[in-house]
Amino acid sequence: MAAGMKHDRSRKPQYEEEEDPVENMIKKTGCIQLHYAVQDCMGEHQDWRKCQPQVTEFRKCMTENLKKMKPNS
Repeated sequence: MAAGMKHDRSRKPQYEEEEDPVENMIKKTGCIQLHYAVQDCMGEHQDWRKCQPQVTEFRKCMTENLKKMKPNS
């Protein structure tokens, strides 16, 4: 870096500014807290088998809410 130049630390990295389209879709279903519970469990245990209660609740919520969002066939 040239002398006298400073880093602009007030800018957030680009990846923090972008919204996650998957997370936005989950928010629309009303299941976002269950999604976060699965993520927290996975972060803690690093083994999806230990997170089955959270996965099951999230799956149930998503299934129910996606049925409501889908137009009748």
